[in-house]
Amino acid sequence: MPFKARSVVGLMPLTAVTTLGPATMARLSDFMARVEWFTENRPEGREVVQHLESPEHAGWRMLSIVDEGRLRRLLAVMLDPAEFLSDHGIRALSKRHEARPLEVAVDGVMARLDYEPGESTSGLFGGNSNWRGPVWMPINYLLVETLRVYHRFLGDAFTVECPTGSGRLLNLAQVADELAGRLTGLFLRKEDGRRPVLGAYRLLQEDPAWRDLIPFHEYFHGDTGAGLGASHQTGWTGLVADLIIRRRRATAVASPSVDPGEPRDARAIESASVASANT
Repeated sequence: MPFKARSVVGLMPLTAVTTLGPATMARLSDFMARVEWFTENRPEGREVVQHLESPEHAGWRMLSIVDEGRLRRLLAVMLDPAEFLSDHGIRALSKRHEARPLEVAVDGVMARLDYEPGESTSGLFGGNSNWRGPVWMPINYLLVETLRVYHRFLGDAFTVECPTGSGRLLNLAQVADELAGRLTGLFLRKEDGRRPVLGAYRLLQEDPAWRDLIPFHEYFHGDTGAGLGASHQTGWTGLVADLIIRRRRATAVASPSVDPGEPRDARAIESASVASANT
């Protein structure tokens, strides 16, 4: 039975992409001969190898299973605040299912999939709700890196609306930066002095002995950004340190004057992740 659920699983075809430059292709002559044969003899191959033309990269190849039309349709949904885009990253399940849950009757039993941004309301899979609404760092990191690969080939001329419906056009590197900023924002203090990751815990938010001790939760509430699940999941949530390092490098190149408040928090997260990983 095919089920029509709007899940982050449906965004995963985006990640099957890579680029090949002339120097790389010259070193892989046997591989490129096979690519040429495949595209000449298998019609479906022409939809996978360099189907998105890029005047900025003549002579390059992009291998992807998503053509331009599908890329734009997927990104329009992914970057829609009413669907996958939250203030804290990409949700694992579209918020659309909050009002329109998926219901399936099997042998008289009604199974229901609805948007669960926090802890699961079901005991299925041990009560884990990673795939049913929260923001999950490894999937978000993969999507950020994927957008950078597409931008590397398509360049600045290829733009999409971000957020969808805003009228604000960004190239895919800028979209990647936007997502990275929302993910790092999970751990940074907002204007009210509170960090989203610490949720409603007043002791952690306000006590000087606790408020700068940053945990690395397994996943995060899809609407509030509060940390959920295991609280020291540096195995994958520690990837935020790489996002911070890249952002700091980009900021340093763009402007030598940086807001002194943000790097201090950024260094705290980076140091905490390294210390936890070493431990």
